[in-house]
Amino acid sequence: MSVTAHAAVGSSGTFMERVNSDWHEIAMRSFMVVVLGHWMEHFLQTFQIYVLGWPVPQARGMIGMVFPSLVSSEILHYGYALVMLLALWALRPGFTGKQERWWWTLALGIQFFHHFEHALLQWQALSGHNLFGRPMPTSIAQLWVPRVELHLFYNTIVFVPMIVGMYYHLFPPETETARPQCSCAWHSRSVASPV
Repeated sequence: MSVTAHAAVGSSGTFMERVNSDWHEIAMRSFMVVVLGHWMEHFLQTFQIYVLGWPVPQARGMIGMVFPSLVSSEILHYGYALVMLLALWALRPGFTGKQERWWWTLALGIQFFHHFEHALLQWQALSGHNLFGRPMPTSIAQLWVPRVELHLFYNTIVFVPMIVGMYYHLFPPETETARPQCSCAWHSRSVASPV
């Protein structure tokens, strides 16, 4: 890292301050590994249903092939929705530019509703009381869209603004006046270090 880029990165502070400065780049990369792993699960599940012709209960993705009871429980889905919500919230202060912050906040807002839907499903699973007279836990949007397709849709509408926000974070527009607190922006890597 160059001296110029390093000067923009703090070297002390609370955990949250460090996550959004010194550790922001590694936190973002780690978060993306989790997000992309989750995407792989949903794409594999969709492939199993629509290409291989498997019945929905048998189309469990990669993790479900090894741990079928884990994937069929609401706790895994709720846990992931909660991790996504917390990560989007925790990493938000590091998005200092206007456009990157707007897109990241949009992803956070959508994920908040997605989390609400999973919390509703988790409550039904724990209480044994299913809403809307359904035989299984059902979210609000599931009244109109089947669960597999709905979950793929939710993940897409959270992922797209998150990626746009990350793009503006990595490649801030020349007109951006906000000073980055981290070393994520690619232009900071091209600044020559003084000898």
